[in-house]
Amino acid sequence: MKDETIALDIVAAIGKGSGSLLEVGPGMGVLTQHLLQNDQLMTFDLDGASIDYLKEKYPDHVEKFQLKDFLKENLMEYQTPIRVIGNFPYNISSQIFFQVYAHHDRVEEVVCMIQKEVAERIVSKHGNKVYGILSVLLQTFYDIEYLFSVDPVVFDPPPKVNSAVIKLVRNNRLDFDAKTLKRVVKAGFGKRRKTLRNALKELNLPDTLTAQEVFNKRAEQLSVQDFIDLTAKIEKAWKK
Repeated sequence: MKDETIALDIVAAIGKGSGSLLEVGPGMGVLTQHLLQNDQLMTFDLDGASIDYLKEKYPDHVEKFQLKDFLKENLMEYQTPIRVIGNFPYNISSQIFFQVYAHHDRVEEVVCMIQKEVAERIVSKHGNKVYGILSVLLQTFYDIEYLFSVDPVVFDPPPKVNSAVIKLVRNNRLDFDAKTLKRVVKAGFGKRRKTLRNALKELNLPDTLTAQEVFNKRAEQLSVQDFIDLTAKIEKAWKK
């Protein structure tokens, strides 16, 4: 990315304060250069050339540049609250969000640039064709804002896709069972053309539960709150 104004806008959107600041995919440091004053900054990239470049350009901060895979990083080792920022590599952006979801109790905030279609999917509401697994999972634990779109011309070379910047801020729903929710949502959208009664058969739910009206609907018809309520009912049924 060659537009400094956009870089500054992305950096300005991330919250300030204590805790860890983790940058995913620093590349040539277009965002990193504006984050180095943070003592808790740590960057992750699998491109050795990028890490070598940053270490050479900023020799006083070499410990902040890690040749590591963020997807395999143990976020339990970092001081909380954790804030994540980056121009996410588009081919693994969904996996990055699943990593955030798995550590939602530690990751307080995310500001990132991703492919526009993925951004639209994440912020979409029920009833929309692009509403899916990430929409529900992330919106359960985060308030999500679509900040702005980014035109391909600000990149060199320009990509064949449009980009967007979104912001996630954790809400107060920290005591909810994220693992069960993920299982329910993935099963529901895994067969999104079927009613939940058929899509959730693999969960071995009792007939007294699946007889309820909500099971006549398809996954895309349920709001985030509907999925939260449904998951609570399923957990209750499993405990009987």
